[in-house]
Amino acid sequence: MGGRVCKQVCQRPSDSGDALDVKAKLFEDIKEAPIDPILGTTQLYNADTSPQKINLGVGAYRTEDGKPFVLKVVQDAEKDLLADMINSKVNKEYSTIDGPADLKKTTQELLFGAGCEAVTSGRIASVQALSGTGALRVAAEFVMTHMAAHTKKEIWVSDPTWGNHNTIFEHAGLTVKSYPYWAPATKSLNIDGMLKALESASPGALVLLHACAHNPTGVDPTEAQWEEIVEVMTRRKLTPLMDSAYQGYASGSLEKDAYSIRLFLSRGFEFFMCQSFAKNLGLYGERIGMLHVICSTAPQAKAVLSQLKLVIRPMYSSPPKHGAELVIKILGSPARYAQWKVELEEMANRILEVRSMLRKGLETKGTPGTWNHITDQIGMFSFTGLTKAQCERLIDKHHIYLLKSGRISLAGLNKGNIPYMVDCIDEVVRNA
Repeated sequence: MGGRVCKQVCQRPSDSGDALDVKAKLFEDIKEAPIDPILGTTQLYNADTSPQKINLGVGAYRTEDGKPFVLKVVQDAEKDLLADMINSKVNKEYSTIDGPADLKKTTQELLFGAGCEAVTSGRIASVQALSGTGALRVAAEFVMTHMAAHTKKEIWVSDPTWGNHNTIFEHAGLTVKSYPYWAPATKSLNIDGMLKALESASPGALVLLHACAHNPTGVDPTEAQWEEIVEVMTRRKLTPLMDSAYQGYASGSLEKDAYSIRLFLSRGFEFFMCQSFAKNLGLYGERIGMLHVICSTAPQAKAVLSQLKLVIRPMYSSPPKHGAELVIKILGSPARYAQWKVELEEMANRILEVRSMLRKGLETKGTPGTWNHITDQIGMFSFTGLTKAQCERLIDKHHIYLLKSGRISLAGLNKGNIPYMVDCIDEVVRNA
């Protein structure tokens, strides 16, 4: 009986031409979207059978052997977390909308410093988010819902910036404007162009700032230049929206990489702070991040938190627990925190070594152009200065996969493949 009913139901559309026609048209106008430039690079790499292929597109740390890496401190925390689950100290039930209280305290102290007045006074509203991307999206939605009168619905973003920044803000309804950042002639920061653009921003507008290890250029302002940026933003009454994806991984020092964040805090700014643990703890797939809103008073922070929860509730309801528990176990334990700092420095030093080897190889080979910018830059990425045609030649002729903007992930290079990389860059610079 059940089989006959199923057969009849499945055959009904063919019995009615009109019904079939309606169903056929439902998705008829949907066009296939273009492949994401970063994810598409990995797809092309995976499909390539060349033994010489190199993936320089993905923004994830790799070992000297080119393998994905799980930090030892994360492995240890996983073991403890499993034991806690067996002993019923943790469970798999829903988290709160804003995430665990312990997570808030430890992540605030990481950014702003232990004993920081803003932390101890309770004037920071914090919520767990779906990594840095989710934090940015929640911040943008909060601004559009509650802050439009103050921000003019305007956000200024560096040119260039991480590929997802503009899309996130545009989809939230913000008007995205750009300030110059990269100076192609010198392969350095265009600080004059940046400051001039910010001078023209509407009072109250948001300004997206990379806290350290600017993506994609790897070029950060000096401490003196950060002071200039703060001065202009103070005078123009601009609001920072800071994105911190590389604290500790950029220079090897958690303190040094928090310089710009603490500078804005010390100058009395109220601002938004997006924080990710994908890169510096290697928790890419756990999607663990935070959004912190620095307010003037604790009552203001309480009100902001209540409204942030209402933004999150219809968006994804509550955040994932596993990554949050790992971060708590690592940041909340002095021994693990110390272990993490050692591993962070090791990862940062490997990237610095790769930078040095790549630059030295190109200069020794006499490759046309200047290559000091490779070691002047910081973080996981290098904005090589290669043209689109040269990048396409690297992909098509040499099986080296990178973004066509010239951005490479240095984590994909190692002692084994750098000589090949040098030879290939030399070839495309001379011939493309």
